[in-house]
Amino acid sequence: MRKLIIAMTALSVLGGASATAVAKTDPEKDLNEFRQYFYKKFPGIKLQEYSDGIYALDKVRRDEWRMMEEFPSYEDGVNKGRAMFTKYGLASCFKNGGKSIKQHYPYFDKKSGTVRTLEGDLMTCLKRKNVDLKAEGLRFGKGNFAAIAGYMAYTSRGEKQNVVVPNDDRALAIYEKGKEHFYAKRGQLNMACADCHVYNSGMMARGNLLSPALGHTSHFPVWRRKWAKGNESGVKGFGTIQRRYSGCNKQVRALPLNKYKNGDYKRGMQHPEYVALEYFHTYMSNGIRLNGPAIRQ
Repeated sequence: MRKLIIAMTALSVLGGASATAVAKTDPEKDLNEFRQYFYKKFPGIKLQEYSDGIYALDKVRRDEWRMMEEFPSYEDGVNKGRAMFTKYGLASCFKNGGKSIKQHYPYFDKKSGTVRTLEGDLMTCLKRKNVDLKAEGLRFGKGNFAAIAGYMAYTSRGEKQNVVVPNDDRALAIYEKGKEHFYAKRGQLNMACADCHVYNSGMMARGNLLSPALGHTSHFPVWRRKWAKGNESGVKGFGTIQRRYSGCNKQVRALPLNKYKNGDYKRGMQHPEYVALEYFHTYMSNGIRLNGPAIRQ
């Protein structure tokens, strides 16, 4: 009876992912099929080139981007992120003093049974250090907070993404939830992440070239001129991958998942479904070298 109760409890913990789906989960097979799809769609583009996003697909845009990278708009923001990282004493919260660790995020924490993101651990650390988040202008996704995450990403440049999905039903359930989100239609436009960034990657949408999902997570946090709104240096242009998820949901006219009851934004937490999506999404880019923060359209 005790074993039955434990088994039933485990199934309830799996949430939306059925035990049957988890039993069939094969991340390694998914990864291989994902890569092969893009290799076939864009013959001649090598795995590491996908870290450059749309600039791997279009030579003219790539040349322009390389010129922007000579004097990058994110440089001042990275320096500010470094200064804040030091000011708040964040090194003591992370392995290796917080340097060259991003390639291992997100990761499954066996003790808590949850997936931890770099930004989630960063927020936890800021709270542990009793930093006044409101006074310091720190909130998930953007601005000063994303600049600190950008600095941490900068210290991992050149490292290959190495996300592990262990053979643990809890980890596999989170992976499946992220995969489900990636391929699920949503919003008034009835579109999935995969519609834009797998099936129609390389096509134009409203003057924008749709990027391939392979390599997406290698260059986040990113610095976008759209977000900077004329402020060509500093932290305003920064955004994390989950800020981008929220923006993509808006673009297909779906309610972003960080909007809760009455539309109130929860500053101190990440939505678990976005965490699951980041877990799946990053695993799909395993083996690609990090080059964040990067300039994007």
